[in-house]
Amino acid sequence: MPKLWHETIEAHRSAVADTIMDRTAAIAASEGMHTLTMARVAQEAGIGRATLYKYFKDVGDILTAWHRRQISTHLAELEVLRARHQAPLDALRAVLLAYASQGAHDHGSLGQLLHALPHVHDAHRHLQSFVSGIVAEAISAGDLSEAPSADERARFALAALQGGHSTSHRAVGRVVDMALRGIGAGA
Repeated sequence: MPKLWHETIEAHRSAVADTIMDRTAAIAASEGMHTLTMARVAQEAGIGRATLYKYFKDVGDILTAWHRRQISTHLAELEVLRARHQAPLDALRAVLLAYASQGAHDHGSLGQLLHALPHVHDAHRHLQSFVSGIVAEAISAGDLSEAPSADERARFALAALQGGHSTSHRAVGRVVDMALRGIGAGA
């Protein structure tokens, strides 16, 4: 198969899968999980049910794929933020601020369901390792004392910022500043 043809087919498949995931998440967010059926998703996505089943086996599969994509996007955004800052403490603050802002969005029962899935645990482990690396850089730069360990501080900061915060940028900033003081910044 010619490369252009292959790329065109893959782009089409990706666009169809994205549409399916986006429509499913939109329905779940606006109307709740009880309205989600494969027939409804196919109709909303503008495809036949047979086509839908070529992409996903059920509604749970669609929502899991959508959530994985959301998490991957969030993690990529955090990595871009880290790369924009030379000073480790500035990078840590920017990353924690973005993380806290992402966590301020409540997805209700859908969020509770999705956050209980195994891929979230893997993503959180990746996030903790990423934040721990930035903390270790801040320790090396002398911005934080050497004890406790970078891993302990990363766990503390992330736990302090998990969900339930105001969506006000100022309020989120205050919570991030408290978390940074809690791990030894500015002390």
